[in-house]
Amino acid sequence: MNLIERFKEECRKRIERYAGLTGLRELSREWTRQSWAEKYSYNFTWLGRPIIQLPQDILAVQEIIWIVKPDLIIETGVAHGGSLILSASMLELVGGPGMVVGVDIEIRDHNRKEIEAHPLAKRIHLLEGSSVAESTIRRLKEIAGTARKGMVLLDSCHTYEHVLQELRCYSEFVGVGSYLVVFDTVVEELGGITGAPAGCESNNPARAVRDFLKEDRRFEAATVWDHKLLITHNRGGYLRRVT
Repeated sequence: MNLIERFKEECRKRIERYAGLTGLRELSREWTRQSWAEKYSYNFTWLGRPIIQLPQDILAVQEIIWIVKPDLIIETGVAHGGSLILSASMLELVGGPGMVVGVDIEIRDHNRKEIEAHPLAKRIHLLEGSSVAESTIRRLKEIAGTARKGMVLLDSCHTYEHVLQELRCYSEFVGVGSYLVVFDTVVEELGGITGAPAGCESNNPARAVRDFLKEDRRFEAATVWDHKLLITHNRGGYLRRVT
């Protein structure tokens, strides 16, 4: 085993060991709960645009894009556009004609202006409309064309019904070996925390993920990301298409 492979193996074993570190994992969960109340994830930008994600999840997404090298990334939930810029910047590094499509029921004018003025705007297509509307899905299929290595990031409305519907609709855009990432599954763990959605213990993306995985065996929860990150808003939400 050469030095590079030895380093990778050491990382793999270390991450595997994290799964059994109950005390550290509980500390991570409580830190995540408390930092949500302080809107900690709102403090970061990617190439100038607010991204509203934890740094750990940002790193995970860039790793996945580099590994998969998708030819299309679809994101639901645009907000300030930082996540679109992250995806576009990675596609620029990967090379090729890859595009990122941002879907949102409302793209505010000031955010649209900043996104369209960004140096990476050439790789971004904005699509306004409900992420689960038939017209939106039809338009996405037209945009996707012959893309075979699609990747999807779901970060719009975080209710159980909406996320489950998104999972069913957007799973078709994900290529074998690629990922469908459901953001903010941590909402399930936020009971009693300031800023937590009402009824979050049952009405949340994590429950939708579990039910989706029961009905669609093409996907599995890639829990290695949970173990690796320890601190994440997307626990159990990194889904890999295996068939």
